[in-house]
Amino acid sequence: MEASNESSTTDFILLGFSNWPQLEHIISVVVFIFYLVTLVGNTTIILVSYLDTHLHTPMYFFLSNLSFLDLCYTTSIVPQMLVNLWGPKKSITYGGCVLQFFFALDLGATECLLLAVMAYDRYAAVCQPLHYTVIMHPQLCQKMVLTSWIGGLGSALLLCSLTMKLPRCGQREVDNFFCEMPALIKMACVYSKVLEIVVFTLGVVFLLVPLSLILISYGVITQAVIRIKSAGKWHKILNTCGSHLTVVTLFYGTAIYMYMKPQNNSTSLDEGKFLTLFYTIITPSLNPLIYTLRNKDVKSAIKRMLCIFLNGQKSCESGRNT
Repeated sequence: MEASNESSTTDFILLGFSNWPQLEHIISVVVFIFYLVTLVGNTTIILVSYLDTHLHTPMYFFLSNLSFLDLCYTTSIVPQMLVNLWGPKKSITYGGCVLQFFFALDLGATECLLLAVMAYDRYAAVCQPLHYTVIMHPQLCQKMVLTSWIGGLGSALLLCSLTMKLPRCGQREVDNFFCEMPALIKMACVYSKVLEIVVFTLGVVFLLVPLSLILISYGVITQAVIRIKSAGKWHKILNTCGSHLTVVTLFYGTAIYMYMKPQNNSTSLDEGKFLTLFYTIITPSLNPLIYTLRNKDVKSAIKRMLCIFLNGQKSCESGRNT
């Protein structure tokens, strides 16, 4: 009995949106819908990129990795969030909180680097089209993705260990809907200058530097596009690059605002919750929509896969030939 009581005191309470109990059911329905869209959309991109040989290119290799990231990221947050929104208990175990915090950091940092890699891929495709296959060879693509994953893992291990070591003086209430770093830092009863320096430094490395490289890449791409006289090529480049830029703006804008602030910033926690809701739940569901709605290759691949699934491969091939 004593062991049980002792273990229960290590549980954290996720306050979430408890200040607005009348909104919790509405928020839970919205989150559930966006989660389903995330699952279906990103799984579709992964399957289509793998099964359709027309999409066996570096761009779709990176895009399928981004979709896998988004799937893992939302799945590490949403199920626990829905349990808390639908049930009377708002708690999460200490181990569950650490895992949720670690995976959110790991996957978020990896996505920062991966978006920069995707910008370089677009630069190579637009500005070096004749040498594109030589520059973006499969081994390089795999190394770039692996580096992104390892970089995210390293930053998550460092930040997670530093944050969870902070003394909380019995504080168990996490003023957010999942165990996120800003909320966990605010639980601490001491101010850590070391942690703030580490967070700021990693913020520069994983947010500002990749974003700067992305902007430089698109600056060069813009100059190259201006010199292109073909309207068809203009349209195709703007579609693929526009999709990536939209995702970059949604992701980096909110992430920089949340993670580059000083620890003692007086920004409303409620405002932070809704911003967090946007980039953790809504943005991953929008990514597949942005890439498929603006991308003729993906839409054509989905149509081919549906045709094969419904009618068989031979009938689809004969239909294309006629």
